Amino acid sequence: MVTFMNRIVILAMLGGLVGVAAAKPKKEPPVPATLPVVGETLSVTGAATWPKVDWLYDVPSATDAAGKVTIHWFCGPKVKACADDLARIVTLKENGRVYIVAHIGGTKRDAQKLDPIRESEGVGQGSVAFGKGTITLMKQLAITGPASVVVDVEGKVALVATSSSPAELDARDAKVAALAGAIKEYAMTSAESPKGTKPGDKFSLSITIKLASWLKYSQKAPSEFTLTAPPDFKCDTKSLKGEQLKITGDTLVAAATCSAPKGIYEARGELRFAYETLTGSQGIGTEGAKWKFEIKP
Repeated sequence: MVTFMNRIVILAMLGGLVGVAAAKPKKEPPVPATLPVVGETLSVTGAATWPKVDWLYDVPSATDAAGKVTIHWFCGPKVKACADDLARIVTLKENGRVYIVAHIGGTKRDAQKLDPIRESEGVGQGSVAFGKGTITLMKQLAITGPASVVVDVEGKVALVATSSSPAELDARDAKVAALAGAIKEYAMTSAESPKGTKPGDKFSLSITIKLASWLKYSQKAPSEFTLTAPPDFKCDTKSLKGEQLKITGDTLVAAATCSAPKGIYEARGELRFAYETLTGSQGIGTEGAKWKFEIKP
């Protein structure tokens, strides 16, 4: 039997549930995608606001794209200029320093017709999006194609092209070529000559290398620094190998400490080191420096 007090409790519980239901916030609609602007960060899979899409191959890989210029290329199956621009995109892909993410606003069959990756020819060189999500994305971006977003090796948008005019496509291709041509695996950042050194004072002869952010130093191949100096130089070493080289993050320093009597001198250093990509492929770097300096009282 339901007593008067039980009824009050039940009514209170029902009222609480109604209150909770009424207080539940409404689900906000997704934020529509917008075209990125120059200087903005953009990943190989696009911006967070871009809809989920289907991929003709694997999802674009940040590892495969590391150290390359990325082009997000947008095209539609019924746009004649897209078929014409496809040849340009394929040529850019074959540069070896370019990663293509194609967005085809159509079916899988449409994507296969406008596919710049071309199956095994482009393994590790990009992927192709298609389907409902891609169609929605292109509608939100208000583009039909050909349109391109060029992203540099640091993940920053370097150029946005939305016209199919030959002049704009030429400008895009030139920008990609310039960015790809400027890619360096490493750079020698320091090889200064001693200054103000007196006879018998100790001085350093060093080479400093900075490796690109998408690479790391490798221990799988021998690294070596060799110093060639006049016979009256007294040095703590004239040869460094392997772990004797100082590595801190992306920076490698090879240094020898020497002293010498009064005179005008010339010395030379040769550095050989190994590095590897995120995918594990190996590379060898070589740098040399020549020092000319005077030691006087």
